[in-house]
Amino acid sequence: MAITLIWSSKTWNEPFSMQFSYLSYSKHRMFDFICLWLLPVGLFLLLSDLYFVPDRSIHHKLYYGLFSIPTLIALLLRPREMKTLLQEPLILGMLAFIAWAMITLIWSPTDNSPLGLLKPPLHILMLFLGCSLLVKYRSESLQPVFFGAAIVALVMTVYNLYVFAGIYSPEARMVGTGAFDNPLLSSHAFGFFCIYWLTLGMTSKRQAIVLAAAPACLIMFAALLATGSRTPLVAVVLSMIWLSFICWNRRSLALMGMLIAGAVVVFALFSEMIFSRGSSFRFELWGMALELIGQKPFFGHGYEAPLALELENSGYFLSEPHNFALGVLYYVGIVGLIPWAFMQLWGLYNSWRHRVNPLFILASAWLVYGIGAALTEGGGILPRPKEHWYLLWIPLALIAALSVGQRLKAVLDRPVKCLNKADFKALETNAKVIEEDGLGPKVLRLENGNFLKLFRERRCYTSGSFNPYSQRFAVNSERLQALGITAPAILDLYVFADGSSGVLYQPLPGQTLRQVMQSMGSGAMRQALVERFGKFLALLHEQGVYFRSLHLGNVLLMDDGEFGLIDIADLHLYPLPLRLALRQRNLRHMQRYPEDRRWLFEEQLQALLDGYASLAPEIAVGRLRRQIEQLGQTGSTVS
Repeated sequence: MAITLIWSSKTWNEPFSMQFSYLSYSKHRMFDFICLWLLPVGLFLLLSDLYFVPDRSIHHKLYYGLFSIPTLIALLLRPREMKTLLQEPLILGMLAFIAWAMITLIWSPTDNSPLGLLKPPLHILMLFLGCSLLVKYRSESLQPVFFGAAIVALVMTVYNLYVFAGIYSPEARMVGTGAFDNPLLSSHAFGFFCIYWLTLGMTSKRQAIVLAAAPACLIMFAALLATGSRTPLVAVVLSMIWLSFICWNRRSLALMGMLIAGAVVVFALFSEMIFSRGSSFRFELWGMALELIGQKPFFGHGYEAPLALELENSGYFLSEPHNFALGVLYYVGIVGLIPWAFMQLWGLYNSWRHRVNPLFILASAWLVYGIGAALTEGGGILPRPKEHWYLLWIPLALIAALSVGQRLKAVLDRPVKCLNKADFKALETNAKVIEEDGLGPKVLRLENGNFLKLFRERRCYTSGSFNPYSQRFAVNSERLQALGITAPAILDLYVFADGSSGVLYQPLPGQTLRQVMQSMGSGAMRQALVERFGKFLALLHEQGVYFRSLHLGNVLLMDDGEFGLIDIADLHLYPLPLRLALRQRNLRHMQRYPEDRRWLFEEQLQALLDGYASLAPEIAVGRLRRQIEQLGQTGSTVS
């Protein structure tokens, strides 16, 4: 009877165990899908869809459905992510600002429910957290997302200018198609991408990109002028000054010259547009706003308190003070202004610290543009997704995300040096060619013992055009070391005049597993080594390391007996343990090499699986065994 009960208990528990494993696996895959695919799409549409969607409500829904809500789901699936994200000062500043804004509802004269008023701040918070997850787990997608959004904006802007040219009159102001309905608000979007192209021209190492960025920047600036808005012109000037100093290279002098020449042209051709409208009642609005702020300077009138500023007893009221800082002071007072100002100052300071990374330069240039535009625009402190997000929340969210990524070694944080032919010749003097192909050397051992790995420029645009493989190699090396996996120590990064790139690193002391296997005469020793390699392979998979080029020639057995990885440019780190399909793909790649296949999958298959099973889940071990057996049968049939 006891045996029967034990058997019955096990029988009943097995379905529940399998169901739990399936649910856990599904949670992992959902988190992967959100971080790796949904968030990049959501960010792309957030940046670009105002140019082509018919109204803002669709813009809101796309952001909520493809970015904000998925971010919330991802954090619910993996709440421990918050521990990492909450170490970022910008995110803490954002939380403090939102918390104080909610506290002011206690004395805010509003009829809206607190739950309804909480939704816009939460969506802004999800922007910060979602961008941080995106950079942490798929930082290589940022450059393509920005470039793709900028191309959409450029194409739509060319169309807008074409349409506007057909109806032009001296008093006309271009609004733009899509969800744009106001010249001033439209100018925020045009200026945002004008700064993108300007920054790309200042930071890109590729001459073709620099030459393409110049006309694109001029087109976006022409659209900015066509809106007739003056505030963005001040913002662009501030951004240009900031870029000149944060980049500080020979292009800085050209940028300052372009700034002076542009100022002369604008004042010569558009002086009437700039001065004819006077101050547009800005000084009067600011004076009235300051009077109201003086009534409750420290704690403010409260989040969502009504505001009505009448223009010269005309009966025409405005609900914004047309200055972001005054809006913050009116609603949440000096107490709320402190975290709001802290976020901007910390964002600029942190960007300056990490200015070797072009993404920090871009995000900070956007922030400076927003600070300049906010001097005479806006006032709502926590709005729903709209053009005002270009000025403050998107740049701050990106800086926060990049800061998280920098701390976790997910983004590059070292300079890339330009190397001319003479310097390269001096570097390769007495160097030994370790690896080459039909186009020349690929890996050189320099005279001092360091290795120089070269990545040639490709004729067509690939992902390597946005994220050079040399930089991927460096980032992957630092991320692996942060996980406790040995990888080469990076010394320098180079870019050459022809667009090729290189990485200089210290070689790891040891031999490849392929070399070690070839020198082993004892089957027992080979069995022990294969079992250790199986455990190492499981460690990689469980830590989310997907190494496409994994084979015995890219794994070292070092002098201290530990394993290390080399040639890691095409390695990718996933948020969670690898799904079964990627594990199987890794094994299929190793089976392409005859010696590796014989040692691992024929002679020592059980040792490999035993080592793999010591860390990997049983379902993964079983799936890999079946895959190897099927491939073995197929190979026998073919032979």
